[in-house]
Amino acid sequence: MKATEIITEIQNKWHNAYWFSRMLINNDKYVAVGKEPKLLSIIASSLRLIGKESKGKNTLSLQKQTLRNIIEERYKKTSSKDNRVQRMLNELDEEIRTLSDMEVFILTCENIMLPLYQAISNIPSDDKEYTLTIAKAYLDIQGEEGLATVITLWDNLGIKGCLTAERTEIVRAFTTLRVLLTKDKSISEEERDIVLTSFTQEFERRAAQKRKKRAGGSLEDVTDFILGYYKIKRAEAPSHFQADLEVDNWVKTKDGWLIGISCKRTIRERWKNVSSSKEIYSRFKVKHIYHVVTFDEDLSDEKLTLLGEQRQIFYLPDNSRRLKHASDHVGLKNYVRPISQLINDIRKQIK
Repeated sequence: MKATEIITEIQNKWHNAYWFSRMLINNDKYVAVGKEPKLLSIIASSLRLIGKESKGKNTLSLQKQTLRNIIEERYKKTSSKDNRVQRMLNELDEEIRTLSDMEVFILTCENIMLPLYQAISNIPSDDKEYTLTIAKAYLDIQGEEGLATVITLWDNLGIKGCLTAERTEIVRAFTTLRVLLTKDKSISEEERDIVLTSFTQEFERRAAQKRKKRAGGSLEDVTDFILGYYKIKRAEAPSHFQADLEVDNWVKTKDGWLIGISCKRTIRERWKNVSSSKEIYSRFKVKHIYHVVTFDEDLSDEKLTLLGEQRQIFYLPDNSRRLKHASDHVGLKNYVRPISQLINDIRKQIK
């Protein structure tokens, strides 16, 4: 591709579809108009109406002023956002120079931002809706022997369920947008591709944000579910106690001490910097920390020894190679147990 062709491609007005969509959702530099579907709809329909009714007389000026009036009216009671509102309006004024630019802006509101908002809203914010009933069925049938399966399944089902929902939403919204653009004969194939890729890029960016919010919550939820299923009462965390490894739940033992319970894929935190000692645990009446670990290959002998000496016990998959190795090791066997034994061990401590 020649340099002149590259410049022409970059300057294509439809590339603004992506930048308009970023501007409309940015709540740091501007105001996130794109998060308000009703407001977006009012803006797009008002601008469309002016385009039809003005009959070419001052159309662009009327549209720009209407856009300014709608946004200023919406945020007139939030003076803290005045600077961001004016920054957004001024930059839109600079970017929208022609009626063609305005058409790109309207299409961005109607066919990118509104479908995006709905599609992202339909993606679950957590994994639980995919896992609760299936996990309960496993425990109903297999009892405590099914604990390891439930914990692994919880993680896998949640991830796959949410990713499947993402795929469903983007395929539906992408297909709808492609059909709409194809019907509009004023938009070339190249311009259609620019809009479609803008939509896909922004969808992926926002879906990734939602994935990030879900990350880590899945296995924390499973400890809540398991304790609730077996009707094990949870206790408050000891005040001012800071564990080096995160603890999801606490239970109080029959002698008034506490056991912390966490569920993790791996132990990758700064375990070598462990500062908690037996004296600190005793001061806060922490008897043990139980760690349920689903992927244990990085659980080295050194890691087990250091953390095990701090009253931390590791529950590993029943068929784990590391569990067998540590169970047969005279210096490690007291620090590991099979996951299927977790509930029985907790019951012994609380009854």
